[in-house]
Amino acid sequence: MRDQEPAPGPATRRLTTQEAAELLGVKPETVYAYVSRGHLSSRRAPGGRGSTFDAGEVERLARRNRREGATSSGAAGELSVRTGLTLIETDRYYFRGVDATELAARHSYEEVAEWLWTGELRPGVTFTAPEVSVTAARRAVEALSEHVGPTDRLRVATIAAATADPLRFDLAEEAVLGTARVLIPTLVASLGPARYTHHDQGSIAQRLWRQLSGRSADEAALRVLDTALALLVDHDLAASTLAVRVAASARAHAYAAVSAGLGVIEGPLHGAASGLAHKLIMEVLDRGDAGPVIAEELRAGRRIPGLGHRLYPGEDPRARVLFDLLEEIPHAAPALAAARDIAATAARHTPLHANVDLALGVFTTSSGMSYTAGETIFAVARTAGWIAHALEEYDERPLRMRPSGHYTGPKPPQPLPLPE
Repeated sequence: MRDQEPAPGPATRRLTTQEAAELLGVKPETVYAYVSRGHLSSRRAPGGRGSTFDAGEVERLARRNRREGATSSGAAGELSVRTGLTLIETDRYYFRGVDATELAARHSYEEVAEWLWTGELRPGVTFTAPEVSVTAARRAVEALSEHVGPTDRLRVATIAAATADPLRFDLAEEAVLGTARVLIPTLVASLGPARYTHHDQGSIAQRLWRQLSGRSADEAALRVLDTALALLVDHDLAASTLAVRVAASARAHAYAAVSAGLGVIEGPLHGAASGLAHKLIMEVLDRGDAGPVIAEELRAGRRIPGLGHRLYPGEDPRARVLFDLLEEIPHAAPALAAARDIAATAARHTPLHANVDLALGVFTTSSGMSYTAGETIFAVARTAGWIAHALEEYDERPLRMRPSGHYTGPKPPQPLPLPE
């Protein structure tokens, strides 16, 4: 990073890096991150030791940060958070300005994760975990009830892996990236009873397939899984991602931030939605017709899983990519036909397009996986995005994700309550 030379002008008060950091309420490393992103300019200090910063410029940035932290609401009254990671518009979405579906079609999950984290592509990159991390995660997961769901297993594995990492409190970018590259393969390894060895290499998709399916994986099936992971890496400020950023705003370490995200995705409106789509497809396959299945769902007042998305008025681009790939797998044909039947039948009631959960449901049912497999795929994939958002939040003012409550209770002062 080269310091920017300011244009000549009247002399202004200069701040040291430490003084600028204190005024902004951030770490000195974050001050240099502001410079690299163009939010601040810097000048070499006399003698070439360190940098100095224009006091007025620093104060303006501090005021802007405070203002955005205090009034972080969009036009519709929703929370708005500045991010340079994912943009969603007109039925398309982008990672750092690049079409996400094209990235996922051409690059592995690991490569897309690195792009989201660093803005750089690392062809052929792989993630490996030290045995101490995997052993700690496995032991913790094995102590759970066999009926525990996948998200609980991943959450326990995350915390166990944290206890095996004495450097987890280091929030510097390289340290957090190191955590990410270890945590993701640790989570995958913790899912099954197979003994972990250093020979368990290969892509995350290959390792995850072995944990989720008892079948051998062909190239086409692995491509679907790897592409699904890459497509699901991030999706702007989803509920789980917001939880991660709140944790990171309080300077929780990366494991704790990921754990916060895992605590949110278990709901039927988020990570578990693909499991509902899986069950719906299985029921349609069993009955041979989507009509009575959809009728029962509507009669019970339930929404049809796998259809519609609030951010995509038209087609979910993630679903389109996965359906195209699933067309190349002969044994996926029955589940694909069931999904089309579901969408066509439901369209008579509400014209909604298939979303990524329905596509995941087709993949998991046709791959001999449990109905919870889609939730697992989602959680593993999104861990990379959560780390990217945590890194962004570590560069912001601490505790800025602290909205004010709008009190609606009894007007004080009220008398002390009397005992019953």
